[in-house]
Parts: sequence; structure tokens; C-alpha cells
Amino acid sequence: MQIFHPSTNTISKFSIFGALFIAAGMGWATFETTRSSYITEVGVAREQPVPFSHKHHVQGIGIDCRYCHTTVENSSFAGVPPTKTCMNCHAQIWADSPMLEPVRSSFREDRSIEWIRVNDVADFVYFNHSIHVKKGVGCETCHGPVDEMPLTWRQNTLHMQWCLDCHRQPEKYVRPREKVFDMSYQVPANQMELGRELVARYKIRKQTSCSVCHR
Repeated sequence: MQIFHPSTNTISKFSIFGALFIAAGMGWATFETTRSSYITEVGVAREQPVPFSHKHHVQGIGIDCRYCHTTVENSSFAGVPPTKTCMNCHAQIWADSPMLEPVRSSFREDRSIEWIRVNDVADFVYFNHSIHVKKGVGCETCHGPVDEMPLTWRQNTLHMQWCLDCHRQPEKYVRPREKVFDMSYQVPANQMELGRELVARYKIRKQTSCSVCHR
């Protein structure tokens, strides 16, 4: 005696395959979402207490990165400029601008401005700016064309895969040390040849061990 209708077999097959497709679709959607700008914030300009424009200060006025980020060459942290650095100019320039009142207030009250970090790796990741600068990794390589940003945004995901791409093939990215802070630097046509030469000259090792970043 047949208990189930013959169509049950067909329905069962469709159900199984349908469940597999749904599971695969959900996996794909999750994968894409975690790499979307909604999660990574790539290309999303961050609001700050003061709308600081790198484009104006770097490209327009020509201020060197190290004038504000004073510790980037010898510390793991690039350094956030104290308000005194801002007031070196703004005590005279735009001294009465309402937009800059938070800066003046910070200076008067000897209180730091609470800037919002744009490029911030996870707490379980160790990152040192100074070693990357010494090995010829340009500011723009990681931070993008900061000199063109009226408001600063994250240029890259900061995911492990992105870091490993450079760690595995540093010759694709390194530049002469004297060009690290040059925002107008153009990658030469012979980058791979130059990169291999710089890798040897700067004694760059292809650091891919987990313990290099996860300490």
C-alpha cells in the first residue's frame, strides 16, 4: 500500500536542493556584507568635532604629514596633533572663525579634541607605523590619496587578507624611503624590478607568520 503520493519524491528533491541554494545564498550574502562599505566603512567620510580638510592643508597649503603626525617615523602610533599644533597657525589665520571655536576652546581649557579614529585596526592586531615607514611603505599605499580628501575616509578594508597581500609580495608596493611622504609619487613602470631592489636594500622579509601581528 502506497502511503505518500508519488509527487512527494519530486517535492522532497526540490526542498533539499532549495535548502542548499538558500544556505549558499545566505553564505554569499554574509560574505559580501562583511566586505561592504557598510561594515568596513571604506570610502565613508567620518564626521569630526572640526571638519578638518587634508585636501586644504596638504594639497592646498603644502603641509608635510610629519608636521602634525610627529611620531610616525619612530613610534607604533602616527600621533594625533595636540591643539597647540593647530593654534600655531590658527592663532593668526581664521582666528575668529565660528567653525574653529572647538579648537580655540580646546586650547583655552587645555583639553584635547576628541577626534574620531578613521584607520583603526582591531585590538588583537599589533601594528607599528615606524617599521613600515623605514621599509619604504608610502602613506598613500595604506591611507589612499589623503591629499585629495576634504573629509577623511578609510581607503582600505584593513582586513588580514589586505595586509597579507603586501606582506607576501612587498616588491609590488615599496618605494624609496625619501618618497614615503610624497603624495605626488607615481608608481614607475618598472615597479617590480625596483621593488625587488628595494626589498634587498632595505632587508625586507616576507613576514607572514601569525605571531608577527597577533601577539
